[in-house]
Amino acid sequence: MHINIYFCETYPVVAGCCNIFRMTGLIVKHTGSNYMVRSDDGQLYLSTVRGKLRLKDMKTTNPIAVGDKVTFSVTSRNQGVITDVASRKNYIIRRSTNLSRQAHILAANIDKVFLIVTLTQPETRYEFIDRFLVTAEAYKIPVWIVINKIDLLNTNELQEELEYFKHVYSSAGYTILEVSAIENINLDKIKSEIPNRISLFSGNSGVGKSTVMNSLSPDLQLKTGEISKAHSKGTHTTTFYEMFEIDNGFVIDSPGIKGFGLIDIDKSEVYHFFPEIFRVSSGCKFGMCSHTHEPECAVKAAVESGEISESRYISYLKILEDDDDKYRKS
Repeated sequence: MHINIYFCETYPVVAGCCNIFRMTGLIVKHTGSNYMVRSDDGQLYLSTVRGKLRLKDMKTTNPIAVGDKVTFSVTSRNQGVITDVASRKNYIIRRSTNLSRQAHILAANIDKVFLIVTLTQPETRYEFIDRFLVTAEAYKIPVWIVINKIDLLNTNELQEELEYFKHVYSSAGYTILEVSAIENINLDKIKSEIPNRISLFSGNSGVGKSTVMNSLSPDLQLKTGEISKAHSKGTHTTTFYEMFEIDNGFVIDSPGIKGFGLIDIDKSEVYHFFPEIFRVSSGCKFGMCSHTHEPECAVKAAVESGEISESRYISYLKILEDDDDKYRKS
């Protein structure tokens, strides 16, 4: 399947005595109040946002995200002003960590997400993974869960954890891929999925997103960091969102995410976004079953039998019950 990433026409707009060219293009980088727009012919324009557009969507901290298709006016040879954003087919969004009533869009118009996780150095929390997956399911974005640093899983305890992790998420219906960016294990399977797509690489700090991407395309030379020995946590090395071209496709490198606060998801519909819970829910006695306390609940029965993992069910309950602000602070 070929996806036409670029779409563009240029046409002059007369403003006084000067010709200002209006174009359409793709946001490939976002730093502060500046955006890099790539036009259909591969030219890059450092652009700002028209003031009126900034106020268009007050629910998000960023009115424009990497992956957005935009209209912009060229004001000089390599600069422009963004005047409009095309409708998005999807996006990954989370509650902002700084402004509790606002959200932050990670990236837009995504064809696939590679969620990079690690079982050690650092350990990715299951609850973080589940919240990310809920958002991706809500916007119908396919996710591959990529377990990086499998070269470090050299004890029986870590091998048992690996098998348990794979059981939890494969039984939920997700593709699981074990890789090592350092030892170049299974990276070819990721690379085969990149052509003709826009792919987002995401995960906690320190899981090796940038290292994986450097291994896929050494010319990128993305900055990587070390794990804190005191806390076994990663440090932020990628500080902004940026899109790169690899093998006729595009990959988005993103800053590490500490927590994932959900937003704009009705709690009565949360179970729709746990595929294994949704599959079983048709067997519940009550049509409006919340799968928490009702009798003859097929979901609770599936948890008891092991058909649905207890870990995933606990994540589901926490999303229903927890104060989201409390989760983000934790």
